[in-house]
Amino acid sequence: MEYRNLGRTGLKVSEVCLGAMHFGGPADEQTGVRMLDAFVEAGGTFIDTADVYNAGESEAVIGRWLKGRDRDALVVATKVYGTMGEGPNDDGLSRKHILAAVEASLRRLGTDYIDLYYTHVWDTATPIEETLSTLDTLVTSGKVRYLGASNVTGWQLQKSVDIARRAGMHGYSALQPLYNLLDREAEWELLAVCRNEGLGVMPWSPLRAGWLAGRFHRGMDAPPEGTRVAAAAERGLLESWEYYANERTWTVLDALHAIAGETGRSVAQVALRWLIQTDPVTAPIIGPRTFEHYTDNIGAAGWSLSDEQLAQLTTVSEKPAVYPYDLLRGFNR
Repeated sequence: MEYRNLGRTGLKVSEVCLGAMHFGGPADEQTGVRMLDAFVEAGGTFIDTADVYNAGESEAVIGRWLKGRDRDALVVATKVYGTMGEGPNDDGLSRKHILAAVEASLRRLGTDYIDLYYTHVWDTATPIEETLSTLDTLVTSGKVRYLGASNVTGWQLQKSVDIARRAGMHGYSALQPLYNLLDREAEWELLAVCRNEGLGVMPWSPLRAGWLAGRFHRGMDAPPEGTRVAAAAERGLLESWEYYANERTWTVLDALHAIAGETGRSVAQVALRWLIQTDPVTAPIIGPRTFEHYTDNIGAAGWSLSDEQLAQLTTVSEKPAVYPYDLLRGFNR
């Protein structure tokens, strides 16, 4: 396992982050603990969760596992925004909700500080100045060490960075966006902001709900039964078969399967490795539901794609740009 700085901060994290979205839900506590133990044994230090994952049970599973562990050897990230009750202030990024949410997360995690605290999504109802000033007090108090954003647009991220800087507040050091070989829109603005402002990047859904995990290939006319993709259409999620079953996806999968054969690695490991080696990614967040998924995913650490393989995947997965990015690209070669 290799370690990287989180953006321009001095914090070092493992090149793979273990996501605990399924802990206390599809992955029971015993399975989650088994993954956590194996992750640490493999040299992993970076663990990601959120207060809303399985109604707080994901944090609680991690908290029970943390007891007796060397807390300072680990980097634990969680998030704030989601609904944790039925009251009018039980979600969002208001001062009231953030202060209540961080205390609840600390209790469930059984720790007195959170290494990386993300705002889970942009809050249109709360002034960003209120959110940022509240987050700043958490860092100053020592309850939170670093701040991150997730699920924002380019202008929202840049505005947040600028406001915090002008006010002398602790600002965002990390971004958690949707980013993988099939979803590369983050490159149009978000990753540019991260490069320019020195934010670390932790992609979520790096295997796009299983599309890049090895079970999908050209010639299929329906998703395998029991997969997240098979259930996605009923839930109205964009990871559905109807959204991704197209020529571009099959071309990307053709390249992944070919490179997996060349390297002796799994398709999932190749897809994850592309992210690990792509600037400015710090660590993709794997989100295994089973220990077998974990064992496959962790195999993305500790090796490298060749420059030619990396370039091939980048080329075949490139998405046609829309205005104004297509026009600007022609002027800025």
